[in-house]
Amino acid sequence: MTACILETCNLTKRFPCVIALRNVSFNLLQGEVHAICGENGAGKSTLIKLLSGIHPHGSYEGELRVDGGTASFHSIRDAEKSGIAVITQEFALVDELNVAENIFLGREPMRHGHIDWLSMHQRATALLADFGLAISSAMLVKSLGVGHKQLLEIIRAIDKKSRVLVLDEPTAALSDQEVAVLLEHLRRLREAGTTCIYISHKLNEVFAIADRITVLRDGASVITLDAGTATVPLIIKHMVGREITDLFPRKPSVAIGKTVLGVHDLTCARNSGEAPMLKNISFELHEGEVLGIGGLMGAGRTELLMHLFGAWGVRLGGTVHLRGKPVATPNPTQSIRDGLVLASEDRRRYGLILSQTVSFNLSLSSIHAFTHQGKIDAPSEYLRNQQFFDQLRIKAPSQASIVSGLSGGNQQKVVLGKALMTGPSIVFLDEPTRGIDVGAKLEVYELINRLTAEGKAVVLVSSELPELMGMSDRVLMLCEGRVGGEFSRGEFTQERLLAAAMGRRESAAA
Repeated sequence: MTACILETCNLTKRFPCVIALRNVSFNLLQGEVHAICGENGAGKSTLIKLLSGIHPHGSYEGELRVDGGTASFHSIRDAEKSGIAVITQEFALVDELNVAENIFLGREPMRHGHIDWLSMHQRATALLADFGLAISSAMLVKSLGVGHKQLLEIIRAIDKKSRVLVLDEPTAALSDQEVAVLLEHLRRLREAGTTCIYISHKLNEVFAIADRITVLRDGASVITLDAGTATVPLIIKHMVGREITDLFPRKPSVAIGKTVLGVHDLTCARNSGEAPMLKNISFELHEGEVLGIGGLMGAGRTELLMHLFGAWGVRLGGTVHLRGKPVATPNPTQSIRDGLVLASEDRRRYGLILSQTVSFNLSLSSIHAFTHQGKIDAPSEYLRNQQFFDQLRIKAPSQASIVSGLSGGNQQKVVLGKALMTGPSIVFLDEPTRGIDVGAKLEVYELINRLTAEGKAVVLVSSELPELMGMSDRVLMLCEGRVGGEFSRGEFTQERLLAAAMGRRESAAA
């Protein structure tokens, strides 16, 4: 009989205004991948904090058992001593250190009382190669994108040889190819006896890797099922409490309107004097349409949006026209005034001030609308904020809640609300459903439908091909900073889009 190495028994965690966990119970068997699924706010993040020692023993009710005995974790180090390593959505990396230093931080290889730098970089290079990452161990982490940082976190945890890996949305920022690499590594770890708790909103991955699935809803453990007998509709039904029949409810506009954004032969570099990262990119964006932009990690998707918004890079060539008028040197302030807004994929770095309230963040980009003679009209600001707070169904006690205390999905809703409160006519959405649950994704998709029904234009960047195909009217695939292919809705197939992302033009055109 397979040994039970971890068990939660009626875990209940209370906060002043909410009960985050209610009698959560499940067990974890040696060498299994056990998936935890649930909507944002279902209690997954709180559960992770209990397992990792962030919420210490004594601050919750119920019992956490490891190898049959009560676990009394008072810190992350206590959990790690028991062999539990947690990889969270939010990175625990030191930007000013290089890749190798981050992988081995706190456990650097030593030789004669000194750090063995050569050995550390050699071991780091081997780990990077094993994951198919073509980056140098000497690169500073601050120069990496979100996806590479996520893989670096995973590499660091795996190299610790932990008995139990807790992975919280580990593929949220990864391309399909990188997801496949990660899942293959997890299968190898499972075969070697490592046990995993896999938390993800991507149910296709859950069914590809999990042995069993536990569903949380409203803080309670609803059911545990064998992955071999469960189905996606069944899991969704238990997650949201109702059946969902259409995962991508795109409602195309009756008529696509005039061109609002024109990009011709755009070529950009990160800094002046550097080689270009974006090369000869051309496309048009029309009123009432969703233009999807895809590509592998490093293809230039985020850089393209941030440059057009005015927050990245130096233009080396090409032209950009906004409603027929040339835009030579964009900047975020002017872009917002011109009706163009960006909801960034990196919400912690670019989207939110985490130490501030929901209210502060929602109106941050449109505060001028509530300012008269140097004073903020607080009642008007509150009413407008509340409109978006309710419309986006942000799960928080009130506008006064601190953003850092919200779940990732609700933080993402605040980012979207902040962008939409500016009253834009062009909306750039960079991975808007990253790390959020099925129900919240549907709310984002319905929001996209409302925007285009009002004649607004939407650019949707996504790493998920089904999402691109399901919610886009046209798709532009980038490959190494260039346009690999452009497709209308009737031409979409995953094979063609992926071929274009990999630069295989013959296959893309087939």
